Amino acid sequence: MARVDVLMPQMGESIAEGTLSKWLKKVGDAVKRDEPLFEISTDKVDAEIPAPAAGVLAEIKVQEGQTVPVQTLVAVLETEKAAAGRPDGPTAVQATPAAPTPAARPSDRPADVRPSGRPADGGGVATAEQRLRTKSTPLVRKIAAEHQVDISRIPGSGFAGRVTKQDILGYIERAPADAPAHRAPPTAHPGGAIEHPAVEPWPGDRVEPWSKIRKITADHMIQSRRTSAHVASFFEVDYTRVAQLRAKAKEKVTFLAFIAKACAENLRKHPVVNAAVSGDRTIYRADINIGIAVALDWGLIVPVIKHADELSLTGIARAIADLGERARTKKLSPDDIQRGTFTITNPGGFGPYAGIPIINQPQVAILGVGAIEKRPKVVTLPDGSDTIAVRTMGMLTMSYDHRVVDGADADKFLADVKTMLQEFPEGAA
Repeated sequence: MARVDVLMPQMGESIAEGTLSKWLKKVGDAVKRDEPLFEISTDKVDAEIPAPAAGVLAEIKVQEGQTVPVQTLVAVLETEKAAAGRPDGPTAVQATPAAPTPAARPSDRPADVRPSGRPADGGGVATAEQRLRTKSTPLVRKIAAEHQVDISRIPGSGFAGRVTKQDILGYIERAPADAPAHRAPPTAHPGGAIEHPAVEPWPGDRVEPWSKIRKITADHMIQSRRTSAHVASFFEVDYTRVAQLRAKAKEKVTFLAFIAKACAENLRKHPVVNAAVSGDRTIYRADINIGIAVALDWGLIVPVIKHADELSLTGIARAIADLGERARTKKLSPDDIQRGTFTITNPGGFGPYAGIPIINQPQVAILGVGAIEKRPKVVTLPDGSDTIAVRTMGMLTMSYDHRVVDGADADKFLADVKTMLQEFPEGAA
């Protein structure tokens, strides 16, 4: 029998470690090639990891709940077919996520990485270890920015000396407040550490530790409220025209797809809504990448429709369905949840009239969709008289960062989205 070592995969350029959240097989189970073997959770995404070869799960090296660096041995498979022609030792295979995503466009690649994976400085002298160390994870970088900490000055315990979340939090707790040599130039507000006060459980209470994705979501929501000056605008929309088009469409298209299409068409006209804040500068994004929030049993995730303004209504509908399904089955790749420029969340599917969402950093606006249902509405007839009619109505709420988005900017954008939804052109459907 040949042995195949299964390693913790690297889920993206900036990921140095992963948490093995669940084993889908137990020791002694037969495993098919590409059959889901275990689940991992990282700063970016939850995903199922398939078996790299067919065989039997012989050993489990990393237990559920453990966080380990990428390339760590997590399991051993025994197989007769693997390692054929290599009888003198085990074969090390890094499991890879089964994420059937289209090839990224050149503009989808991180700005500091070339297709070959070499640094973009032209020198090509940085090692993989150096890149891992200086990049760190998004969560660690956000904590460092909040505390103005220079990550490169902190001894790291992660893969290749990578600074982990535990490293930076430990450093912040130990370091004196006046340690200038370890301080980086401020790139964000100097808010305090994100803390979640402890509360004593009472007899009979059930205490459930947060999952990694729940902890990350909680930290991000608090950070967003600290970072952005949140203001919200509410617009009531008459979706009767959209309802009529949906009824005539050969392929079922959701209200959400129409809303995403209307946003994609109008973000180009209102670039400040499709922007980000960097220190005391505004970055106007060239791409229009719309994130669609997906509520999962284990948390919230926001996969992104890249270049949404280039897609037809049907194309957007298919993208929403595909990303939603892959989010629920843990088949998203890290790229699927990055580079969003504007976010839509749809709590209306659960029935609320309206809500005020929290901005998805570093974006400057997020649209909340309220319940869409038939309601009485005063309408004006062709002869100028008014009457009460049954119309398909719903609320749109947009939270925006008042540091860069003025009320007039937000309201003009929402007014254009509303007009398009109420007068949706036949050709666009």
